[in-house]
Amino acid sequence: MRILVTNDDGINAPGLAVLEAIAAEIAGPGGEVWVVAPAFEQSGVAHKISYTHPMMIAQLGPRRYAAEGSPADCVLAGIYDVLEGARPDLVLSGVNRGNNAAENVLYSGTIGGAMEAALQGLRAVALSQYYGPENRDLRDPFEAAAGHGTATVRALLEHATWDTDDYRLFYNVNFPPVPSDRVRGTRVTRQGYRKESFFGVEPHISPSGRKFLWIKGGPQHMPTAPGTDAAANLDGYISVTPMRADLTAHDAVAPLAARFGD
Repeated sequence: MRILVTNDDGINAPGLAVLEAIAAEIAGPGGEVWVVAPAFEQSGVAHKISYTHPMMIAQLGPRRYAAEGSPADCVLAGIYDVLEGARPDLVLSGVNRGNNAAENVLYSGTIGGAMEAALQGLRAVALSQYYGPENRDLRDPFEAAAGHGTATVRALLEHATWDTDDYRLFYNVNFPPVPSDRVRGTRVTRQGYRKESFFGVEPHISPSGRKFLWIKGGPQHMPTAPGTDAAANLDGYISVTPMRADLTAHDAVAPLAARFGD
C-alpha cells in the first residue's frame, strides 16, 4: 500500500512522527509511506490552497518533503509532483495537536488536507489528539493516538464506506484526552457544537506601542449533544465521524424552493 501523510502542525511536529509510525504499520513491509508536510505550522488554515502564489518544496530525506504551503497544498504537491502521478492508496492527515471536533472542524488544516484528498478521489482520514488535564502532562500526550491509531485506521479500511460520489466520504478521527489504557472504545458520531464557545480576539500592545490582535479559541471542554464527537471524546471514547465537503443544507432546500414557488 502507498500512503501519503501530511499535517498542519508542521514537518517537525511530534504528532506527525506518531502518524508516520501508524502509516508504516498500515503500509506493511512492502508498502510505501510518503510524507509531504508544511515547512511551518499551518493550524487554522482550513482548506486553504496557495492559489495566488507559488510554494517552495524541498526534499528532507527519502520519501520526506517539506512544502511552504497549507496541508491541502501538500496533498496536491504529493499527488502531482512528489509521486509524479502515482496516486496513493490512502491519505492520512495529522496527528493534530489538539482536537478537531465540533466547530473546530471548520477551521482545521488537518481536516483540509483530508478533504482535499477526498476531492481528488482518494481515501482519506484525519486524525487528532484531544488535549486535557489527564494527558497534556504525560511524557507522551499522543499516547492514546499512538496506542489506538493503527487499529482505528485498519477498521476504517476494512469496514467503512468508501464511495465514489462527487463529494466523497472521508473520516475524521479524534482520540480522547486520556492515557492509552483509559480509552473506552470507539464511537461513530456526528459533528458536535460547543454552545457559547467561540473564537475571538485578544488585543496586545507591542513595545513600539502598536496594537496587535491574537486569535483566541474558546473552552474546549464544553459539553456537546449526546452522540457527537466531542461528547464521545470527553467520555473517553475515540470518535469517528463520516464527512463530506458538500456544504449544502439539504434539509433547507425543499422548504426554500416551496417559498420561491418551485
